[in-house]
Amino acid sequence: MGILTSQKITTYYERFKTIEVTFTKEIVQVTRLITQQVYLKCVSDFWPCIVYASSFQGAKVVANIRSGLLEKLQQANNMVSLRFCFRSPETGNPVTFFVSARAAGYTPYNSSQDVAMFTLQFSQRPPDDLIEIMGRVLDANVNSSKRREERILITVDSQRKLNILSKEGAVFIQGVPRRSILRDLSFSGAKVIMMGVAKFLVDRESTLRIDFDDPRESFLLKGKFIRSEVVEGRKDLVALAIEFDEAQIPMGYKIRINDYLGQVRADTRGNDAQEDLGADKKTLSSQPLKKAVPAAEKEPKGVPAYALQKEGGEDRARKK
Repeated sequence: MGILTSQKITTYYERFKTIEVTFTKEIVQVTRLITQQVYLKCVSDFWPCIVYASSFQGAKVVANIRSGLLEKLQQANNMVSLRFCFRSPETGNPVTFFVSARAAGYTPYNSSQDVAMFTLQFSQRPPDDLIEIMGRVLDANVNSSKRREERILITVDSQRKLNILSKEGAVFIQGVPRRSILRDLSFSGAKVIMMGVAKFLVDRESTLRIDFDDPRESFLLKGKFIRSEVVEGRKDLVALAIEFDEAQIPMGYKIRINDYLGQVRADTRGNDAQEDLGADKKTLSSQPLKKAVPAAEKEPKGVPAYALQKEGGEDRARKK
């Protein structure tokens, strides 16, 4: 954690601050939330709780109300702190922080008289760690729709940046593994080369397995073969395009693809900036030096200097 720039974290906060993420089993897994270490703190006491959902402005938690929590909330004027605990993907160590909040209300959970769901309103912007963890999930979810067809050709460089263990893998057809070579990937599908006859494979359901490293994890991507291409010079091989079942694409896979595309965009911007800087230096070195003009003479009459600054804006992603 802490690998993103403060500018990127601020962008996440502004784009997604009102969007609520439900902590399903899959979200708990990809965020590495340590559920046994999540607590509500009120005054000086702690109560175990379950994070049901959270945004950057508040959270919903489930806690036992037969343990004296309601009495403590009354004493504290409904002010609490929510203790989050995640496992760092880099070190494996727990990352713990508190978010100050106000308990806005509660309702019985699943008609229980002992357990209730509390609605918390954060009293300040949450720590950067929480924004980074949830922002990556939200950003991947948005881009998986917006950039779903953007293809990543599997080369030595892209394989290294994606942390794919090997281009050689397996495609399961009716549960039977078939050896294949991965050619490209996207949020929505992939292309593989394998032995077979195209007319017997197109339109058949398939499951592609991809193994990643750092951290080590495998994803099974269910879908079907939608078209084929000839492999030049090899009649025994066929190139097949797989379209994934959108409803079953793992969130962890989306995050992997989104992180790679974000890295490529950052590298491209960096290269463009270096080229522009080099061009500017070349232009400046070929220009004769000019006499400096006082600032007062540069400013057009009747136009303040700040009016010359270009205004910018930023689109915000909305949850569909």
